[in-house]
Amino acid sequence: MGEFGPLTQAVIDGNGKKVLELVSKALGEKATPASILSEHLIPGMIEVGKLMAEGEYFIPEVLKSAKSMNGALEILEPLLAQGGRESAGYVIMGTVDGDIHDIGKNLVCMLLKGSGFEVVDLGVSVPLAKFVEAAKAKDGKIILGLSALITPTLDEMPVVIKAIEEAGLRSRVKIMVGGAPVTKEFAESIKADGTAPDAPSAVTLAKSLLAA
Repeated sequence: MGEFGPLTQAVIDGNGKKVLELVSKALGEKATPASILSEHLIPGMIEVGKLMAEGEYFIPEVLKSAKSMNGALEILEPLLAQGGRESAGYVIMGTVDGDIHDIGKNLVCMLLKGSGFEVVDLGVSVPLAKFVEAAKAKDGKIILGLSALITPTLDEMPVVIKAIEEAGLRSRVKIMVGGAPVTKEFAESIKADGTAPDAPSAVTLAKSLLAA
């Protein structure tokens, strides 16, 4: 593990109390909410993602870190909104119908929010119609993120994509898919616009899809 500042390290350690103390201290010292997010909190969650990928962190550690990050976001999000930070884009996220796993999705949502995206999290085991309704509710170019952790539920992804096409939304809805069993080849075979192996890569992908 590399050298991190105290706030970043507190996120990595999942020390929610210390995270809140250090965020409050930073705000008191006139640090901007955006800089606290981008320079301290997001690097912490990126490191957590790496530690999980390397097998050093498991679900309990990831959940502790995610909870500490969420606590900080509850303080920072209203301040970011007041500051008039320009949105990086609009993302709808959800785990497909039949799948109740959400840790990966939640990490992606967190990093997207921290990177300036407006995120609508539909939750887990999301019915097909709910994805379509959410996409219809927002005008303009948006991203729909579909997550699955168990192989049998992968079959739901092309069903959602087809429904988005049939609703006449596909030209403005970019679709990214993710989860442990999702490969680049699978994403291409179902005509998704892309996939990412981890949460930080998903943020990069989202930015590139909206810029295209």
